[in-house]
Amino acid sequence: MRYLFSLFLFVPLMSAHAHAEDAGMTLVMLGTGTPNPEPARSGPSLAVIAHGKAYLVDAGPGVVRRAAAAEKTGVPELAQPNLDHVFITHLHSDHTLGLADLIFSPWVLERDHPLTLYGPTGSAEMVTHLSAAYTEDVSMRLNGLEPANPKGYKVAAHEIGTRKVLIDSPSIKVTAIPVLHGSWKEAYGFKFEAGGKTIVVSGDARPSPALVAAAKGADILVHEVYSDAGWRRREPVWQKYHASFHTSATELAAIANEAKPGLLVLTHQLYWGTSDEDLVKEIRAAGYSGPLVSAKDLDIFKP
Repeated sequence: MRYLFSLFLFVPLMSAHAHAEDAGMTLVMLGTGTPNPEPARSGPSLAVIAHGKAYLVDAGPGVVRRAAAAEKTGVPELAQPNLDHVFITHLHSDHTLGLADLIFSPWVLERDHPLTLYGPTGSAEMVTHLSAAYTEDVSMRLNGLEPANPKGYKVAAHEIGTRKVLIDSPSIKVTAIPVLHGSWKEAYGFKFEAGGKTIVVSGDARPSPALVAAAKGADILVHEVYSDAGWRRREPVWQKYHASFHTSATELAAIANEAKPGLLVLTHQLYWGTSDEDLVKEIRAAGYSGPLVSAKDLDIFKP
């Protein structure tokens, strides 16, 4: 489903032509899943489109094919050769298992320049190992009969460290937000600013003042969530884990009430027997009354 978000209403985007002419940003939910292998939900990934360019956040399983599906529904910025920027929130496998696909498949389909990657410490090493694993593939494509180019499979990996502003151009500004995700030493959310609009992506995170501060007044806040009711049915060891690594529906209501985004988009939903409707009800019951939607793969939103 494709939506235009405007004045707290959801209206279908009518055409790819109208989309291409937009000067602001567009949010494309490529994968809203978790480590649970749900067929209808690919691994965590989304795209922010600004001024004709796609900026991906995370590379969960299925990211490249979800981008192809979005292209076919009218998002030309997600054509394979255009997939050349990705921001990795953290190095959990469900957020990175599609990285090899993102490195190599767009190259096979004629990306002629390196993939630019921003991520936590360890990202460069991960890229080095993935590239080494595909040495034979690269050699065959470069030295065989395929007309492969010599740069499109390479990666310019930038580890975030103490950097805050990752990109600051006339087209877009991208800022890293240090977030709390259990025992990970580094995990990030990201703030995108373009065309007078702001989209904030939490990544996997439990509540933190830094994330709330970054999200204040955002046009769209994309935030992970787990069901309170489902969590209460979990074993104590898992309750302890999720409370440290993730954000409950009740906690997210408090975050949204403080940040007051134009739209709250739920992703990476942990249901445990509940549904999208139940998650929305839990957030409403906790006192949040602002615009809210529990996203599905290939949902598209325009602030």
